[in-house]
Amino acid sequence: MQIKCIKCGTVTEAAGVDFEVVNFGCPNCKKVTSYEKVPEGAIVDDLSNNRPAPALSVGQKGMLKGKEYTVTAIIVKKVDPIYFWTEYILTSADNEWLYLSETEGHWILLHEVEDRYDVEDYPQTLVYDDIHMNIYDHSNTRIISAQGFFSYELPNGRVKMIEYINPPYIFSIEIDRNEASFFGEHISKGDVKKAFNVKSMPYKAGVGIVQPYLINIRKMAITFCCVAVLILVSHLIIYSGRQSTTVVKEALSFSESDGKDFVTKPFTLEGGSAPLTISVHSDVNNSWASVQVALINEKTSDEVYANKDIEYYHGYESGEHWSEGDTNENFNICGVSAGTYHLVITPQKAPEDANNNFISVEAEWNKPSVWNMVIPIIIMLVVTVVCYYLGVYFEQRRWADSSYSPYSST
Repeated sequence: MQIKCIKCGTVTEAAGVDFEVVNFGCPNCKKVTSYEKVPEGAIVDDLSNNRPAPALSVGQKGMLKGKEYTVTAIIVKKVDPIYFWTEYILTSADNEWLYLSETEGHWILLHEVEDRYDVEDYPQTLVYDDIHMNIYDHSNTRIISAQGFFSYELPNGRVKMIEYINPPYIFSIEIDRNEASFFGEHISKGDVKKAFNVKSMPYKAGVGIVQPYLINIRKMAITFCCVAVLILVSHLIIYSGRQSTTVVKEALSFSESDGKDFVTKPFTLEGGSAPLTISVHSDVNNSWASVQVALINEKTSDEVYANKDIEYYHGYESGEHWSEGDTNENFNICGVSAGTYHLVITPQKAPEDANNNFISVEAEWNKPSVWNMVIPIIIMLVVTVVCYYLGVYFEQRRWADSSYSPYSST
């Protein structure tokens, strides 16, 4: 199908489709020609405008929903004072019609439906195909640019439009001399780009009218709840009846062990992973001592090191007693799994401390802390709450231009 513009002589072609053309808009000179009222063609309108060139062009082909479509017409519509959007009419070889709408880089794919609704009083909700949608806006639109082949007469005045949404779905009603209803769904820019094999696309700005939020909060919350239950059940099964076990208890003399390695007897741990708690005590007095502990797996020779300083200082100053530190300290080697181990203990004290002679080291394989269970649940709860409030902000931006925003403060 092709038509030569009677004004500028430009030939416009849409191969592979054929239907009766009522209006034709020349992509070159922007003149609209009627092929209905005057058989030989007559210019009925001039729709020149300074809008950016559309992303697609008349005659361009693309694959959507497994079928090839041709862009047969492009319309730019405006709602005063500054709201614009572009509509691409897509036609298949068997004359099936789709409508691709783009606003500020956000895309919607629509098709016409036969359902009609009484919207004279702008009802707050509308139900189509069991999808409940809320009114977003109503406005009067006008066409400021039209190019390509049209099977109907383009309206030369304003068209009333009412939109209902439930992202990613939209139901749009257009009323001029007749009424037309369209049901649509958000389609990603990437899908459009791939379908029509285009290199550049309009820049995406703001939040689209039916752009879905990146995260489904409800599904995420349900998933996190299931994970939390699994964590709780696993914790109860693995650690039920678990008792703390003292595996090493040694008192080491600094006179024999200062700066030297002391190797304990092997000990066997059975059950799920748990922290190994090391408790140390030394009679430091205005002095310090330290201990290094190496946990060594007898089978694999894997080594885990940890160390701790013991410091205790005190005195009397400005009429007040003060103290700092303690003679007792403890630390954990976390996530120790079942197996046979031994410890290598290396104690050390201040060289000038002649009064401190011993350091005691006790290792206890504990029941795991409830924090192992609580922390991931808290993290999931925080993530859910943060995502929820980000979603609220996302929706506030979506509804910012609507007179029916559920987030309005008035």
